[in-house]
Amino acid sequence: MSEERRSEIGESSAPVEDELKESFDNTVTEGAERLHRTFRTILVTGLFGGMEVGLGVMAYLAVMHQTGDHLLAGLAFSVGLIALFLAHSELFTENFLMPVAAVAAKEGSVKSLAKLWGGTLLANLAGGWIFMWIVMQAFPQWAPTVATSASHFTEAPFSLQTVALAVLGGSTITLMSRMQQGTSSDPAKIVATVIGGFLLAGLQLFHSILDSLLIFGAIVSGAEITYLEWLGWFGYTLLFNMLGGLVLVTALRLVRTKELVAQRRREAPEDPDAARRDA
Repeated sequence: MSEERRSEIGESSAPVEDELKESFDNTVTEGAERLHRTFRTILVTGLFGGMEVGLGVMAYLAVMHQTGDHLLAGLAFSVGLIALFLAHSELFTENFLMPVAAVAAKEGSVKSLAKLWGGTLLANLAGGWIFMWIVMQAFPQWAPTVATSASHFTEAPFSLQTVALAVLGGSTITLMSRMQQGTSSDPAKIVATVIGGFLLAGLQLFHSILDSLLIFGAIVSGAEITYLEWLGWFGYTLLFNMLGGLVLVTALRLVRTKELVAQRRREAPEDPDAARRDA
């Protein structure tokens, strides 16, 4: 009875709040668009994403070099996420909420999701490595700063604390994406982006892409860190980033909007990939 009454009060007949329905529709539509990109587009978008988040890492290192203050450096890092948002590029970890919601609503396939994840991840890392090589050639005086920042991650033992930091890293950036989808105001979206950047970098949460760029910068500047050490850190960080983003944010949002998911599934074609190709 309460759901029926809510539908009567709201402007739409959906069994959830009007704002939530609008946000859900935006999320699924954006996710479907990402799922149906060509592989070339995925790689190019991911390459730009790695380079643009590198702008944030460059700003982070500049502030850290001058002040040694992680919180101020975290605010500076937000430059990279703002660049991502305004340039319409993306990070691998931004693809937890929207594409998964689209798959749940039968607006895309698991195969398309795997292609999006794999292509974006590889392109992010490649673009980030290239950008950090350029940065460390331009600012060799930052070598001690980037080495210290990178060792915070590579020297951290695998423990409950590092797992929690990685889970928080994944859930924070996924929640940032959720907040951006929850408003049509660009200034509000930028505020959400700054909040996400501050928390990720300022609190030194473990983030598979962001912190990989710091590690790459340390390696190319001559720090005693190897790619094998990076890979060992990257493997578990990636896993728990996904756990944080998919379980703590995405799954709970889908449960909250389960009626809308069910409605979209009933309306969706049997083969969403084929339907998109025909269109």
